[in-house]
Amino acid sequence: MAQSKTTKTTKTKTNSEDYLRMYRQMVRIRAFEDQANQLYLSAKMPGLTHMYSGQEAVAVGICEALNDDDRITSTHRGHGHCVAKGAEFKEMFCELLGKAEGYCRGKGGSMHIADQSHGNLGANAIVGGSMGIATGSALRAKLQGSKDVSVCFFGDGATAQGLWYEVMNMAALWKLPVIYACENNGYSEYTRTDEIAAGSILDRAKAFGIESFEVDGQDVLAVNELSAKLVERARKGEGPFFIELKTYRYHGHHVGDINRDYYRSKDEEAEWKKVRDPITNFGKWLESEGIASADELVAINDEVAADAEAAVKYALDAPYPPGEEVDMHVYKGIEHALA
Repeated sequence: MAQSKTTKTTKTKTNSEDYLRMYRQMVRIRAFEDQANQLYLSAKMPGLTHMYSGQEAVAVGICEALNDDDRITSTHRGHGHCVAKGAEFKEMFCELLGKAEGYCRGKGGSMHIADQSHGNLGANAIVGGSMGIATGSALRAKLQGSKDVSVCFFGDGATAQGLWYEVMNMAALWKLPVIYACENNGYSEYTRTDEIAAGSILDRAKAFGIESFEVDGQDVLAVNELSAKLVERARKGEGPFFIELKTYRYHGHHVGDINRDYYRSKDEEAEWKKVRDPITNFGKWLESEGIASADELVAINDEVAADAEAAVKYALDAPYPPGEEVDMHVYKGIEHALA
């Protein structure tokens, strides 16, 4: 029988350096998104992007339980996953701006950024589009006898996609080392999740006999504690697993979604930022435990903000790919296709 469990936050101190790294990683995601938003608003970045601000504890809590050999697949709202899995600011901003030094030489952009050197198989502009990729990666690991684990990030809206049910069925039948991480931020684009998702999302995974868990996605320690346990179990062949992470996005669906009063109130947004901010609350915990002082946390914030600003300046001045690269990495040469 499938199990449904709700985790409780266990604040057992283990390693101060690990906690400070988690804090820094969340701050890095927020700083990246602040700069990306400004690039769009100042018309320096082409296309749209989808802000991850507010959901930092999910990406960091999970990715801190992984190593470089473990794989993740991401979403159109994927900058946070990319940063949490080890990506650098310069290469990320270069990618968003279409520059040659970007992770995909400027051809992926915001919604297709990937960093395979750290196990990030890529973001995906198709809702639920990366579910098959993550499940395929887990199948590859099982067939090869390797011990890496794959994590599939997706939003609550993606649970309406048929692909999700197909891959969960396969993963359950074959006991694949994959963790399906549903970031339920309360909204599917411009509609409240409870208006488009009948019943329980958690129960949908349980129907396949998959162990399913619910966790506070604003609590990085709770997310990390659960993730570490499930990753270890997945390595032992006890997967797959499903996690529903209750979280919240601070911005609109995308950077152009500014006047959103018609589907959610400013008071709601303000309340989440005031009471449930994952970075602020984790910082308060670090202070209460004597791991870092308020001044030390401010210093981290200032250092990261400066790094992000410098990376943007670098990326704006960086060169674009040469014209002859227009079909490189995009089309397969006809001579190879006919071979």
